[in-house]
Amino acid sequence: MKITSIKSHVLKYELEKELGYSQQYYKHRTAHLVEVQTNEGITGWGECFGPGNIALANKFIVEKVIQPLIIGEDPLNKEHIWQKVYNLLRDSGQKGMPIQALSGVDIALWDILGKKTNSPLYQLVGGKCNNEVPVYGYGMMLQKKSVDELIPLFEEEAKQIKSKNFKAMKMKVGLGPKEDLKLVQAVRNSIGEDFKLMVDANHAYNLKDALYVGKGLDELDVYWFEEPVAPEDFNGYRELKKNISTSVAGGEAEFTKYGWNKLITNNCIDIAQPEVCGLGGITEYLKVAALAQANFVPVINHVWGSAVSIAVNLHLLTAQPDMPGGLFPTKSMLEFDTTEKNIFITDLPKENFSILDQVKNNNGFASVTDNVGIGINPNEEFIKEFEVNE
Repeated sequence: MKITSIKSHVLKYELEKELGYSQQYYKHRTAHLVEVQTNEGITGWGECFGPGNIALANKFIVEKVIQPLIIGEDPLNKEHIWQKVYNLLRDSGQKGMPIQALSGVDIALWDILGKKTNSPLYQLVGGKCNNEVPVYGYGMMLQKKSVDELIPLFEEEAKQIKSKNFKAMKMKVGLGPKEDLKLVQAVRNSIGEDFKLMVDANHAYNLKDALYVGKGLDELDVYWFEEPVAPEDFNGYRELKKNISTSVAGGEAEFTKYGWNKLITNNCIDIAQPEVCGLGGITEYLKVAALAQANFVPVINHVWGSAVSIAVNLHLLTAQPDMPGGLFPTKSMLEFDTTEKNIFITDLPKENFSILDQVKNNNGFASVTDNVGIGINPNEEFIKEFEVNE
């Protein structure tokens, strides 16, 4: 079998209302899919992390930089292809967009392997450790409003997420330390003391402000404090981890086994959040997960993107062993976008693929199907309707 072409599809549509996180607001939702075709008629699908104009830059890297390097290669030789691309781009692309672009290509190669061998992805990466995976909902994005205006909106959204049977929920912060704690307090009061609540700062704080917020989160029994400081600030992560009792989570902006090795061995995080569509794809994700396991760091994947990303992560979590093992282990959770209806999740796949229905009907859990590969295939007509041609 040989790779005959690699196509990149950047999809985009306008949201009804502007949403934001601590770094910016955005009015459009985007997704970046990668399609790898072979001479045997088998097509694999993957996804690259990175929104907006970043996706357009990654499209160029996929088609104009990576594609010429691997046309004619056997797509089943995933490790060889990964190392070849990384080594040839190493001088210019150890992190960031080149690795995001490689991630989408690599995922598509695993999808091809599943289709070639008539196997679902979870069997290819170790088999089934979990019959079902708990799902948490993330929402409560920032808007251009004061904290007093946001409080009732967040309170209502939190109640809606809880009512849909999610096992936990995550909210955004980034207004400022005192305002953020006021917002978290309101959400905690809204959902009660016994429901898991996570707080995502998207590296909004310096260490001093992160310590102030983190100690406040300790009082509110928050399950984890996500990306509190800049991803480069290993010392900040380490100091925060030593001085608050709330678990510190991070890693969505870290790349490859090399970056993850430093993050973990520097004792920066309590919870690892690898982004398979960004860190280097499934080939590299498996090595990062092994690093985390070897250092007794629980893995709860970061998930952002379309149904392709969600399907891939559901397979990876299905194959993830308990860490540490025990009679009543705490299971890793699947992250799911609960903001304004995301048609890149609901309408993209040809197959019936509804995490929301599973969560509602299965008391907060979702399960993979035995469909081959990643389990879903994008609808080409849908892609044509929303593809950006720039």
